[in-house]
Amino acid sequence: MTASGQAFEQAIAAFEPALPLAVGYSGGADSTALLAACAARWPGRVRAFHVHHGLQAAADDFERHCADVCAQLAVPFVSRHVDARHAAGDSPEATARDARYASFHDMAGAHTERPSVRSIAIGHHADDQVETLLLALSRGAGLPGLAAMPAIAVRRGLTIHRPLLGVSAADIRAWLATRGLPWIDDPTNDDARYTRNRIRAVLLPALVQTFPQFRSTFARSAAHAAEAQELLKELGAQDLFLVGNPPRIPALQALSRARQGNVLRHWLRESHARAPSASQLDQLLDQIAACTTRGHRIHIKVADGFAQRQSEHLHWYNSAPLPKA
Repeated sequence: MTASGQAFEQAIAAFEPALPLAVGYSGGADSTALLAACAARWPGRVRAFHVHHGLQAAADDFERHCADVCAQLAVPFVSRHVDARHAAGDSPEATARDARYASFHDMAGAHTERPSVRSIAIGHHADDQVETLLLALSRGAGLPGLAAMPAIAVRRGLTIHRPLLGVSAADIRAWLATRGLPWIDDPTNDDARYTRNRIRAVLLPALVQTFPQFRSTFARSAAHAAEAQELLKELGAQDLFLVGNPPRIPALQALSRARQGNVLRHWLRESHARAPSASQLDQLLDQIAACTTRGHRIHIKVADGFAQRQSEHLHWYNSAPLPKA
């Protein structure tokens, strides 16, 4: 066994999900290795969940390939067809990702055996984590973006595991090469129109030459950002309790501007599932600071709705503006 193969096997050995386990299986090298390793470790307790996005002419072939490999591994195969086409102005990658996770949730809910599937493993690896962090930096992201992808997350009751975040793509393929299992090389991975692919083709090789340990050091920075974001989340919850829900403007004004911004982000995320842009939040904070008279009007575009003053409270609406308070 090569050192690379050992790195992959160590990651699988340290992985302790609730069983039965689903594996998000696209047919690519990473998900193929993850599925094969999990099926070998927990025979009869693993399911393969495949999402047919309908975005490529070869999608039907991908689905058949995945079904064939699952038959070879004696792993039950479940597939869902979705329409992952994005609307004008939306990110195609984000639209496909949202459709994929919604499908995973639906497939887990349709699992009729007991105990039911409550955990799914995804084949994201160290290179994916670096790409996510670099994308976040390029967009001027805050701590949530710089935290990149968590090793464990919960979406709508489904626990999502990423056990390979410490393993490079090369390590995964080195392990898979010893198993004789076929995988699909998605042609869109070479499409330079996608920023991730340009990062993979241009930046990662440069980082290997300049900072050989960049995967581990970048992962450490992402972990620090995730820890700091968790602290801000706790502070936001405490401050929201103090200022009220909806927030009282005088109580907001008693906080520092930084804490105002943090509690407003927390309020919008937890109460309305919305996130303000940096410019929207700056405008809102300016208006809160200027709100010193009874007649001061606050009506600010935030996400796809409006933050508006009513008496001494700040409300958010996603419908038509209300009359002036």
